[in-house]
Amino acid sequence: MITEIAQIDVKPGTEKDFEAAVAKAKPLFLRAKGGKGFELHKSVEMPSRYRLVAKWETLENHTVDFRGSPDFSEWRALVGPYFETPPYVEHTETVLTT
Repeated sequence: MITEIAQIDVKPGTEKDFEAAVAKAKPLFLRAKGGKGFELHKSVEMPSRYRLVAKWETLENHTVDFRGSPDFSEWRALVGPYFETPPYVEHTETVLTT
């Protein structure tokens, strides 16, 4: 299982619109090959900063299958207008749980 963590800084004052756009995009992630759902977290200290945490069966399900699909283009069309800067994305594997 791969966890995608995307740090997304949005334009101040657009937070509620961004959150609504992410909610609208939920089906895009749920129908993606290997997609296992996602969570959106908002920073308490920096209210225009979010972390999108998505689960994928494989790295390629995100980097190849989803990013190469029309659904990715739709995702970016929905949320891209709110980005202050390009998102910073990294992928992790769980090595320890409690």
